[in-house]
Amino acid sequence: MDRKEKLNRIFLILLSLFVVMLGYGILLPTLPYYTERLALKDNLDTDLINFHIGLLTSIYPFFQLLFVVVWGKLSDRYGRKPIIICGLIGFVIMQLLTGLATSLTMLYIARIFGGIFTSSVIPVSNAYLSDITSEKRRTKIMAWSGVAISSGVIFGPVIGGFLSQTDIHIKYTLGLLHLDRFSVPFLFAALLGLIVLLVVMKWLKNTARVHKFTTRKVSLRFTFTKYFIVLLVLSFVFQFVVTLFETVFSIYGKDELGFNSNQVGFGFMLCGSIMAVLQPVFATYGEKFLSTKKQIALGSLISGLSLIAFPFFNNEFLVYGLIVVFAAGGAMVTPNLLSAVSLISKKNTGRNISIQSSTNSIGQILGPVLGTWLIAGGFYYPFIIAGSIVLLAIGCLFFFKNPP
Repeated sequence: MDRKEKLNRIFLILLSLFVVMLGYGILLPTLPYYTERLALKDNLDTDLINFHIGLLTSIYPFFQLLFVVVWGKLSDRYGRKPIIICGLIGFVIMQLLTGLATSLTMLYIARIFGGIFTSSVIPVSNAYLSDITSEKRRTKIMAWSGVAISSGVIFGPVIGGFLSQTDIHIKYTLGLLHLDRFSVPFLFAALLGLIVLLVVMKWLKNTARVHKFTTRKVSLRFTFTKYFIVLLVLSFVFQFVVTLFETVFSIYGKDELGFNSNQVGFGFMLCGSIMAVLQPVFATYGEKFLSTKKQIALGSLISGLSLIAFPFFNNEFLVYGLIVVFAAGGAMVTPNLLSAVSLISKKNTGRNISIQSSTNSIGQILGPVLGTWLIAGGFYYPFIIAGSIVLLAIGCLFFFKNPP
């Protein structure tokens, strides 16, 4: 494969990651307001709104957890491209259902459907990138994967916050579907997803298939080493804390700080921007100054302390400043963990990354549920407890060493 062909493939994979995370980002600032609107329409108890916000956030990664390893095994057997295409199709349908929902039930159905199919895109895309890059450049390419993901989180909240507040006078109902101005950001995401789907179908080349018997043999040898378990624990903790923060911040901004969806969206955009800028910097130059272990420890320390400090500041600019610090710590941790997992096994990369993605999904399931439950006692609890968990997780690094 020549350099131009490789760059084209990398671009298409990064584009797929970007559009899926753009859809995720669009929902972040709008979910509390959107859920409240549908809950009031269904005459539900207002005290249960935060519960539904947490559950809607958690149900998506829950179904990702159920299906992500299946997609990983299928991608090892049939190649990465068909699985990525399935994920993009599911993404488009999920965005349409979300944008046209007329009840919380329809919103739950959309989230479940999306969780099942989009669970294939991120781990299988990372496996594709791993297939076409050398071990020496693995950390760098995984950092660019992180940039694509972070970029979606940068632009998604801004687009979601802006389009959900546009004064577009559209109202049209067809059976169970309803079109109004709240539908606009999700229909926009569906259109972008459809364009990327068509581009990927036409121009992305499939990767070589791994024989199923070889895959089984390798997986039995590499999956449950102590080194891999440590990586999974660290991945779980960080995803747990990140999704708890995302869920609680959107509610905290709306209820405690009096933010509108644009201000909440700006906070998420700021977080994504910092991660997008710093991940390739740490991946490229970090190892010249600090080992992988020390980068993960320092990043965890920074993120944990910023979370503990978060509820003690109500000034808008100080809140945004703490988000920057939190994101900087995350940018140091994420690419190093993903690269370490991808380097465990060359032939079984798809499954290993999918297992890590499953672990991440468990954190993404528990984070929003615990976060919205802790809010009942006050906004101090979720931030302080999440930060403390990150600091405690640093102890896992005593078991962190390179695999034999």
